[in-house]
Amino acid sequence: MDKFRFLNWKVYNDAKLLFNIILGFVNKLPKEYRFEIGNQIIKASLSVVLNIAEGSGKSTDKELNRYFDIALGSLYEVVAICDIMKNNDFITKSEFDSAFKLINDISNQIGGFKKIL
Repeated sequence: MDKFRFLNWKVYNDAKLLFNIILGFVNKLPKEYRFEIGNQIIKASLSVVLNIAEGSGKSTDKELNRYFDIALGSLYEVVAICDIMKNNDFITKSEFDSAFKLINDISNQIGGFKKIL
């Protein structure tokens, strides 16, 4: 197995891009919501990145698949929080749509990995 193989995976790099987008969204939150909402969405988006990385180091496909499942769950959480942020005018519909497109792409990439496994 290639050590740190995740560094070359498009899904990993896209997840990092999503994390950076989410950091930008959090910076736009009113101060009174930054801790609760900001902390939650940062953790969820970081979880996607870290579970892809951690799963890549596992020795069996079953273990890797479990980490991909966790990453997918975190993606759903990110979508829900982004939707709440959009509904409360913390981000624009355009920002939501752009993030959603990337999230959907990451989800499809993870799904592709899972099919191969």
